[in-house]
Amino acid sequence: MKVSIITAVLNNSDYVGDCIQSLLGQTYRNIEYILVDGGSTDGTLQIIKKYENEISKWISEPDNGLYDAMNKGIALATGEVIGLLNADDVYADNMVLKKIAGVFTDISIDGCYGDLVYVDKYNLNRIVRYWKSCAYQDGLFCNGWAPPHPTFFVRRKVYEKYGVFDLSYSMGNDVDLMMRFLSKYKMKAVYIPDILVKMRVGGVSNRNFLNIVRQNMELFRAGKKNDIKIFPPGFIFRKIIARISQYTSKQ
Repeated sequence: MKVSIITAVLNNSDYVGDCIQSLLGQTYRNIEYILVDGGSTDGTLQIIKKYENEISKWISEPDNGLYDAMNKGIALATGEVIGLLNADDVYADNMVLKKIAGVFTDISIDGCYGDLVYVDKYNLNRIVRYWKSCAYQDGLFCNGWAPPHPTFFVRRKVYEKYGVFDLSYSMGNDVDLMMRFLSKYKMKAVYIPDILVKMRVGGVSNRNFLNIVRQNMELFRAGKKNDIKIFPPGFIFRKIIARISQYTSKQ
């Protein structure tokens, strides 16, 4: 079974090499690796070219942001299963894609996801926040829940049937897509209770208070679009509690 992994990148010469090495170090070998660069000018392209013999496909051209780049990668993918690995991120160990491929040997399963840890940008072994997920049930999105998107793997046919990232959102595009697949269209997915991805701290959506407000407004819109009834006060409260627990949670 071929697994396509897509990395979207723009001017990330500091970390994209770690991301690429994390992918190339996987024990599972039937991988199609696609890199979509947005026109980097900082040395990122030189790093990509260093590994280009081991990268299945790569392009470098202007895009309309992260999710537009991801959509380009999905359009290029030929694997049965598609995953997305951010340029700042790495897989937690070299067995991650072997676990993923094992899940998809069950032909009734169309998606899976697991746990994620936020780590210090300079020390990937120093865990700052532990995002532990759970098995999906209807109603979870109403409570501010969402799987960690970098751990979300889906069969390519699901994208073909239900669509890719909606670029009308300024942020929260990933949650909209997961709402659509899991809640609206009832895609059968399984939860893997293991850490699959290490994410460096400092995501765009959490950099300042204004972005947090904007993200929540977009999530309310996504809920309405996907027939999920979200009540703002309770949603925000439960989301805050869940976020606090991630800083105190242990494996």
